[in-house]
Amino acid sequence: MDRAGRWSAPQPTGQTSVDIFPPAGRRGGQDDSGSLWCPLMTTPYQQYPQYPHGVSDKSKVVAGILQILLGGFGIGRFYMGDTKTGVIQLVVTLVTCGFGAIWGLIDGILILVNGGVDGQGRPLRD
Repeated sequence: MDRAGRWSAPQPTGQTSVDIFPPAGRRGGQDDSGSLWCPLMTTPYQQYPQYPHGVSDKSKVVAGILQILLGGFGIGRFYMGDTKTGVIQLVVTLVTCGFGAIWGLIDGILILVNGGVDGQGRPLRD
């Protein structure tokens, strides 16, 4: 409502408008270099994502080998800093009388093939 008591449409706040027409002096939606210009385009896609904290100091080969050999006890996951999964693997192996160690074996192979992340979310180094 305005000051006179009449209803008025709410005004958007915090929004920016997008001009879909090229600025004056640019014909055909091209910039000075001759490439197409579109205001709705986002920034160029980065080929490789930049990790905010870099790459882990842990090795995926060491983590994979530890997980293959001692994965039933979650040793590879403890090495990577993923203590929650390591404890779960240990408990599953103990509860299933050793059959849960298959999970550790498969997990170790997947770590070697696909890599993984450490406890802080950084990718393991090769």
